[in-house]
Amino acid sequence: MNVDETSDTKIQIDNLRDKVVTAIKLVYDPEIPVDVYELGLIYEISVYPVNNVFVLMTLTSPNCPSAEFIPSEVKEKIQQIEGINHVEVEVTFEPPYTQDMMSEVAKLELGFL
Repeated sequence: MNVDETSDTKIQIDNLRDKVVTAIKLVYDPEIPVDVYELGLIYEISVYPVNNVFVLMTLTSPNCPSAEFIPSEVKEKIQQIEGINHVEVEVTFEPPYTQDMMSEVAKLELGFL
């Protein structure tokens, strides 16, 4: 692989990652009027060269009533992106979610600022 191919692959992965973030921002916790990305529920997004995507996320609490719904909706939204091959979404509770993980946008929307 030459330098141009490596650079092109990096640009493609970065561009696809941006599309993944945009798709995730369409998913909302039904009880909170802020998307799950801005809430800080997404811990990791990895895009691999064959357009496989891995997302590590959490929920606002282990007893979240939307525990099944939110991760599956995240996966569904990402799978709708043209060119995506495989999507895996894993839920973890380590580290535990805190309001400090919210973006400034989310804090402003929820009246914490």
